[in-house]
Amino acid sequence: MTHRKASTDSTCHPLRELPELARTIPATRRELAEATCTARALNVTRGRWKQPAVDLPEGAGLLVLEGLLLRQVIVEGRSGAELLGTGDVLRPWEHGAPAKLRQATAWRALQITRLAVLDDRAAERLAQHPEIMRELLERSLERSRRLAVNIAIVHHPRVDIRLQMLFWHLADRWGQVRNGQTILPLRLTHSVLADLIAAQRPTVSTALADLVNREIVRPAQVGWRLLVPPPAGRLASDQPAPSKRRRPTRPDPGGDRIPNPTHRQVRSPRAPRGGRGVSAQPG
Repeated sequence: MTHRKASTDSTCHPLRELPELARTIPATRRELAEATCTARALNVTRGRWKQPAVDLPEGAGLLVLEGLLLRQVIVEGRSGAELLGTGDVLRPWEHGAPAKLRQATAWRALQITRLAVLDDRAAERLAQHPEIMRELLERSLERSRRLAVNIAIVHHPRVDIRLQMLFWHLADRWGQVRNGQTILPLRLTHSVLADLIAAQRPTVSTALADLVNREIVRPAQVGWRLLVPPPAGRLASDQPAPSKRRRPTRPDPGGDRIPNPTHRQVRSPRAPRGGRGVSAQPG
């Protein structure tokens, strides 16, 4: 895949494109903040994205205004991934401190993506409004929470259950309700799904076909239609029933094995004195 270039030919107003960033700013200051908080716009086409094809100075990072990015981390031949979308902040040119494990990071734009370049000048304008910085910090914390949920999902032993939980996990953020049904409007290939749930692509393809046959999910025009509630309340029924422990047995003198009685034996009533007992032999 060839390197896709990005362009920064325009200026954007992040607070106008993402009004939720300014939701806690008092109304008396909100209009001024929306007008003065500007940044360069970075447009990324679909495909592999190595690094912005521009000289990005130090700053807060890149703010996703719209679109969808996949961040893939490869460690010793194994990979994990996360989806980043509107409102997320990223710094793709940074790799952190040197690590003992050999690792690499790959980026891919799954949709045409528009980013705001939060360089030092843009960050300085945003910093004049503490409410915005608190909102950006909250979004960074929310990203770590989503990663923790994804880690829990990949620990489930069944791939079909992982897929169901992943779909509903993504639907919390991107889902849309239409005619009483939840639609996940994301174009995610089987390879991308495999990276997100730590499985092999052929296994994911088989599990998806099984979910469709069981009418749990259904392909939509864009993405997936979720037909049943999340599996969290049904996990017990998905697990094999625990085997019942057999009661201990004791040998029978005649050679057979009979269950060890769990209740007190009841003796046969004695025959009345002076009378004849009931015979146990057939008459």
